[in-house]
Amino acid sequence: MEILLYILAGAAVGLAVGITGVGGGSLMTPLLLLFGFPPHIAVGTDLMYASITKSGGVLAHYKQQTIRWRLMGLMAAGSLPAAGITVFLLHTYFDEPETYSHLLTTSLGFMLIMTSAVILFKSRLRQNIAQDIVQTQDFITTKKQDVLTFLMGVSLGVLVTLSSVGAGAIAAAVLMILYPKLTSVKIVGTDLAHAVPLTLIAGVGHIFLGNVDFLLLGSLLIGSLPAIMVGTKLGANIPDKVLHPILASVLMLIGAKYAFF
Repeated sequence: MEILLYILAGAAVGLAVGITGVGGGSLMTPLLLLFGFPPHIAVGTDLMYASITKSGGVLAHYKQQTIRWRLMGLMAAGSLPAAGITVFLLHTYFDEPETYSHLLTTSLGFMLIMTSAVILFKSRLRQNIAQDIVQTQDFITTKKQDVLTFLMGVSLGVLVTLSSVGAGAIAAAVLMILYPKLTSVKIVGTDLAHAVPLTLIAGVGHIFLGNVDFLLLGSLLIGSLPAIMVGTKLGANIPDKVLHPILASVLMLIGAKYAFF
């Protein structure tokens, strides 16, 4: 009976991801916490879930040649070692997963708040950046872009490992700011290409820590993979102006709960 519930939960999240385009981590981890799973299991399982569900998107963008591999490499150079170091520190300085649960939930809360802000202001940010392109062609030098992209990767490596949230929406928003000339489809493709190895490395680290429930993971995948495709078709008929404010408000409230209470 529990397995059926988890399959339905995976389908619900997959449907929401397909309709809204928001990363599954923002939805799946809070849902698993609501089901009563401890934070370390929710985060660890969701990271492996994310690495698998995002892989199909990377393949599609690879075929379309919409991945900027150099940018992906810069982010990964910072994020993958940072993810590994974060797992090492959790293993070294905490005896039991329960002792760092508060760290995971607090990180989750702040990342959910940031994700909700990105959802709310993404369109306005894109419009402002489009105007800035006309006025300034090189407001950030290539060297500064490289450094900032690397530092963004480091930050994501730590925060995604602790919360399972942020490899998608937050990274895409920063890429829009750093690379305003980059088209939306290339931002999404590059972001996905980076998110898969990041969530995989972080997820494998959580496997090492004993934080992944494989029965739960399998059940979620069975439900979500077909639901994502259905949601994608439905999302084309529902305006973002209706969905995004509702979703952002929910994520903001959940984030505030875990960050401050």
